[in-house]
Amino acid sequence: MYPCTQLHSVITKNTYVRKILLNKTNVMHHRWKGETIQHSLKRHEHFLASQLGLKPGQKVLDIGCGIGGPLREISRFSYTSITGLNNNEYQISRAKVLNQIAGVERTCDLVKADFMNMPFPDNSFDAAYAIEATCHASDVVACYKEIYRVLKPGQCFAAYEWCMTDAFDPNNNEHQRIKAEIELGNGLPDIRLTKQCIEALKKAGFEVVWERDLALDSPVPWYLHMDTSRFSLSNFRLTAIGRFFTRNMVTALEKIGIAPMGSRRVHDFLEKAAEGLVAGGKKEIFTPLYFFVAWKPLPKTE
Repeated sequence: MYPCTQLHSVITKNTYVRKILLNKTNVMHHRWKGETIQHSLKRHEHFLASQLGLKPGQKVLDIGCGIGGPLREISRFSYTSITGLNNNEYQISRAKVLNQIAGVERTCDLVKADFMNMPFPDNSFDAAYAIEATCHASDVVACYKEIYRVLKPGQCFAAYEWCMTDAFDPNNNEHQRIKAEIELGNGLPDIRLTKQCIEALKKAGFEVVWERDLALDSPVPWYLHMDTSRFSLSNFRLTAIGRFFTRNMVTALEKIGIAPMGSRRVHDFLEKAAEGLVAGGKKEIFTPLYFFVAWKPLPKTE
């Protein structure tokens, strides 16, 4: 085993290697036939904003914002002010630069903090969302409770979660192997079933407005761009040949000292993670597209 802290250390030590490794996979998404990946990402972000019913001037929280791609898109689409929460210093600094380039630095703020212990007063935000972020929480009930705390009563929280589906059989060795590959390569704790997410939301105090695995409705399989059995010029680096070149490049960079020691090993873990994601998608035991909207009830009146 290779501890997640060591994986993170190797990736973050070198900017060039960081770009090679962290760009290995795109955000998983529902995609229509003939639709580009970038167009589908924008549509997903607009869909999330519409499901939250965002209105101009509202104060919104992006939990685990990464380098802020959805944050900028949703802010411009909905004319809202968005605070992005992230505990990664590099990603925050990168997001600030990109916010300035996009001209949204006045409406998009970044805060370095843990989403399990957010530095905001109770009832601070008009809406909250998380995109493939809260799946990293080791205690999802505590995570959802913290989101519930900072959200204003009568407002909603929406999220895309990575989950195992009802088709997952914990007694099936192949299913368990695929699940372990996804967890290890993506730094995840025990991946939850979709129904466990709903149970956790209710325990946190939320009322579930609606939920669905959007992968079920996707005309183009969400894992298609990672499937090495297909050749694609548009996503060459994710094909078998592209991965071969990347693997050897990382090995060479590590040998001559440009890449930190362990980079090749990290690359191999990410390769395994991609294989696990594709296998999980093909067997329909894993989804990165479990979407829900949950409401924080208004206080009861006497």
